[in-house]
Amino acid sequence: MTWSAVVLVTAVVWAVSVIRSVRLRALVYSLPLPMTLALVTTDYRVAGAQLLGVLGLNLFFVIVAVTHQRWRWPILLADIAGIAGYVALSAGLLAVDIPFEVALAGTLVLWLATILWLRRARRRVASAAAEAVAVAETRPDGLPALLKLVVIFVGAVLTQLLGAVLRGMVVTFPYSGVLVAVEARRQLAEFSRHFARNSLALVGFLTAYHYLQDVSSVVALGAGWATFAVVAVALHLPLRPRRVAQARAASRPPRALRPATEPPTPTGRP
Repeated sequence: MTWSAVVLVTAVVWAVSVIRSVRLRALVYSLPLPMTLALVTTDYRVAGAQLLGVLGLNLFFVIVAVTHQRWRWPILLADIAGIAGYVALSAGLLAVDIPFEVALAGTLVLWLATILWLRRARRRVASAAAEAVAVAETRPDGLPALLKLVVIFVGAVLTQLLGAVLRGMVVTFPYSGVLVAVEARRQLAEFSRHFARNSLALVGFLTAYHYLQDVSSVVALGAGWATFAVVAVALHLPLRPRRVAQARAASRPPRALRPATEPPTPTGRP
């Protein structure tokens, strides 16, 4: 990881730290900026293992969320557990040769299964989750912005030491995720759900890059970012009409409370 990557990670995490919307935080974090720098500054190629590395990113946040929120571990220990999970997955992926098409099919199936499961789980805890997010978004972080920027920069320098030993899996290593998890510690469950959906756009980025990397790295990166943008828009735009319809339905009074017309008199006159 170069110093330019450290600066970029610092900028991304600092931007996430000042954003209050969990949905927007997850979208900003999912931008493939660290991936782009890793591909530009190294000679690693995108193959099946790197594609499955997107699952490793989701695994990282799941481990951090479970250990911190359910098991009550301190956030730094939860971060270490998440890193250990990603490193263990990376070691297994690098030990075998995974065809890209097999990895792509498996990733899409697992992504769809995860989204369906999250939707079912969200219906059961919708009100509690909404209340928790609302409270978390209005709670101050307690650190001045400038001091927070310094802390994030130091953390980015430290995480680059571990990323250097991951070889090809450095492309999807959660550089900024280690620090974003600290920033979003009060919203980890909700953040993980939003990022899981956005990760499909990262799959699109890596897929486009894989098939064009032999043509030119510039062309591959351009196609990757274009694919990311198209998939991200497709994931987010359909939610707006649904929200409007739900808001209108919620604003209407229940059918039993609506004023009923007076029945006509026996003579037919009012």
